[in-house]
Amino acid sequence: MEDKNLMQDILLLEKGVCDLYMHGSIESSTANVHETFKTALNNSLCMQDSIYKKMSAKGWYTDEAVQQSKINTVKQKFAAQ
Repeated sequence: MEDKNLMQDILLLEKGVCDLYMHGSIESSTANVHETFKTALNNSLCMQDSIYKKMSAKGWYTDEAVQQSKINTVKQKFAAQ
């Protein structure tokens, strides 16, 4: 397996873990459980950021600039609601 594909898989898994920890934190019934999930979520978010930065540095995860006119259109759409 290529390094790029491996990193993509790891990033997707880490994003899924972040989602699980977030929901665990939201749904936790005690302060101790909430703090445990919150700590795990923060650690996973840091790991996800690190993976993203490594992929971005290698050109494996690129951002696309959005035109200001498209941003304004979306703003107007939601402001009207």
